[in-house]
Amino acid sequence: MTKSRLFFLAAPALALATIAAPAAAAPDQLVKVSGKDAVKGASAVAIGAFNVGFIFESTDQTKATGGMIGAFGGTTKAKSSLVGVTPQMMQAVADAAYADFVTQLTGAGFAVRDAATVFAAPELAKPHGNPSPLDVSIMLEKKSKGKATYVKPTVLPTLIMLPGDFQGSGLSSIGLSMEAGQASMALSNYAKAAGVPVIGVTYLIDFSDQKRPGAFSFGGLEVNANVSVVSGFSRMTVLGSNGKTVTMTLARGIPVDGDLIEKHDASSGLDKTTQAAANVAGGLMAAFGHGGMMFGKTRKFEFQAKPGNYEQGATKAASLANQRLVEQIVVLR
Repeated sequence: MTKSRLFFLAAPALALATIAAPAAAAPDQLVKVSGKDAVKGASAVAIGAFNVGFIFESTDQTKATGGMIGAFGGTTKAKSSLVGVTPQMMQAVADAAYADFVTQLTGAGFAVRDAATVFAAPELAKPHGNPSPLDVSIMLEKKSKGKATYVKPTVLPTLIMLPGDFQGSGLSSIGLSMEAGQASMALSNYAKAAGVPVIGVTYLIDFSDQKRPGAFSFGGLEVNANVSVVSGFSRMTVLGSNGKTVTMTLARGIPVDGDLIEKHDASSGLDKTTQAAANVAGGLMAAFGHGGMMFGKTRKFEFQAKPGNYEQGATKAASLANQRLVEQIVVLR
């Protein structure tokens, strides 16, 4: 396995050396790019948005069949929740990830405009941002939904979402989508006036992975504890000074393993007893020729974050995501 670069933060609590990193690969294999020329020839950039989202609840389901003598099938659900992550822990991750992103951009030859100067510009008098933290109900994928909290770094004055940064569910997402469109216009106007591309980054960090090999499995769903930056929901948008836009979306997730989270089966005794009785009933009816009954399975899992370790893992995942996107923006330049 190729050893990925390690980035060390000033704060000892967020040292990253002990966290295992996934194998490195070519950027074009890892990032989906849409658009072009927004950063061509650029030597300086401004950062208008940088959001780190944390999934706290998710419900994943799949169609499952099988069980006692093939008698039952139905929808299998995994209801998962993350506990033990405080606002202070999220803020520490967001601040460290942002600082690392600036460092990587600078190391790649980009001069990064001071955030206070950027947001003092008249074009950003109304940046159409949101308070941080921001809670959003999201659609993770088909038949999978969740609740996430997004946090901005302290250095940025407001939390700005750009179009496509989240896939919301419910009426509240309509207002956020409108704000995102207006924010994109404001940042585009700044880019044109200042003559520098404006970058917006959003990462979504999960606490469980339902598809990893070797994970605990039931009814076709696999549930494992780790920290990962989610593919498809983690991306960089660049609004060019020439009016063009490029989006770079992570095509593969970035999992980080370690002693970060403890997973517990939070299903009640009643849940398990009821499920077992349903399975037996379905099996007996099938045995007597009455056909199978569609009894699904539901399990609840609670993931307990380990303070200190969790922040290290989440920061490491974000740092590796930074690396992928900075490598891609260098290619596009």
